[in-house]
Amino acid sequence: MQSDRPLFVPVILGTPRRGRMSENAARLLHAIVEKRRGVETELIDVATLGIPVDDAGESAKDEAFSEAMNRADALVIVAPEYNHGYPGLLKHVLDTNLKEYVHKAVGVVGVSAGIFGGARVIQNLIPVLRELGLVTIFWDVNFTTVGTRFDESGKLLNESFLPRIDMFLDELLWMAETLRYGREHVTIGASP
Repeated sequence: MQSDRPLFVPVILGTPRRGRMSENAARLLHAIVEKRRGVETELIDVATLGIPVDDAGESAKDEAFSEAMNRADALVIVAPEYNHGYPGLLKHVLDTNLKEYVHKAVGVVGVSAGIFGGARVIQNLIPVLRELGLVTIFWDVNFTTVGTRFDESGKLLNESFLPRIDMFLDELLWMAETLRYGREHVTIGASP
């Protein structure tokens, strides 16, 4: 089932806030994905997209972001928890595309200053991702008390996160490969 074409798995940093602690988590995930054999990636920062906030949907579409979503086989979304929810700009950015997401895998990395590690942002984001046509995996990564997890240069201080990240990526890449096969070889609604 393996394709000759590498999987494309961008990592989306889902907040534009200054001083965002989730940037370290996004950079870590991007670096780890980059080391995976047969995978290409890029780090997409919602703060730099320039998507207009006075319009929505197809009208606000950024061509480069749209092309990355169209090319993607899976997504890693790194999202901080803001008052039990997800960042508004992340939702706005995701809403600018629809058909580009259908039957593609997505995994969410939650980031929080507290002890829940973004569990509530993941819980609230999953219905949105499903509505967009993405297929969520069952593993998550949760960076609890994120202010204590990275040093000033952004280096991970506690390597106990690495096995969980590996399980997360193993599942995501398996799902990406499986869904790619389905998109390329299985027709929905075909009569027997």
